[in-house]
Amino acid sequence: MNTTNTRKKKKNRTGRSRAKRKPNKVRTLVLILTGCLLFGVLSIALMNIYVIAKADDYIITPEQAKEKNADCIIVLGSLVHGDNTLSDILEDRVKTGIALYNNGVSDKILMSGDNGRVNYNEVDAMKRYAVARGVDAEDIHTDHAGFSTYDTMYRARDVFEAKTVIIVTQKFHLSRAVFIARSLGLDAYGVESDLRTYTSESYNNLRELAARVKSVYSVIVMPEPKYLGDVIPISGKASSVEDIIDESGKQ
Repeated sequence: MNTTNTRKKKKNRTGRSRAKRKPNKVRTLVLILTGCLLFGVLSIALMNIYVIAKADDYIITPEQAKEKNADCIIVLGSLVHGDNTLSDILEDRVKTGIALYNNGVSDKILMSGDNGRVNYNEVDAMKRYAVARGVDAEDIHTDHAGFSTYDTMYRARDVFEAKTVIIVTQKFHLSRAVFIARSLGLDAYGVESDLRTYTSESYNNLRELAARVKSVYSVIVMPEPKYLGDVIPISGKASSVEDIIDESGKQ
């Protein structure tokens, strides 16, 4: 009888011990996951702060840009609509680039963007827009392989042999662009092109959080861009609009 009671007591104690261990395991797992989440959020925040801080001193006004004796003004690409009209964001970048050119910041413009698909060409649309507003076509170089901000800056240095550059893009993007360019050895400065309020601002700001993290990785690893190619000195003459039309077959 005593033996039976003893066995029952042991079973009860064992059951209670197992019941206690299960919540402890769950609690430990929750703590680990919470710690990982907090670490990830903190890392993203710190890398964003780092990129912004590194670029902050080099974001300047159009008036200050005139003092930099820049080799070129880099206008970064963005969405072009199906009818080859520029999106609001891209139009404001090109307008700002034209204004800097007209104000004597540089006598060369490098328009860089995506031409990775047969029926999609950001840079030719950008160049046509600028030429239609009085910019000399031979002063506008086009980088058809600017698939990312990193690729653009790498190619500006190695393909177009630029050294001092003024980068034109919106505020949300500018810190990262300047950070990448300076990390690659360019004497780079940025001018904001925010000429209006954009419907995609919230999305752009959210996307930029991840893009800045990626930029830190890129400048550490320093991968080559998708395409390099022959050297095309930014100091030389660019193709005329007629050459572009002949190449694309479009008016």
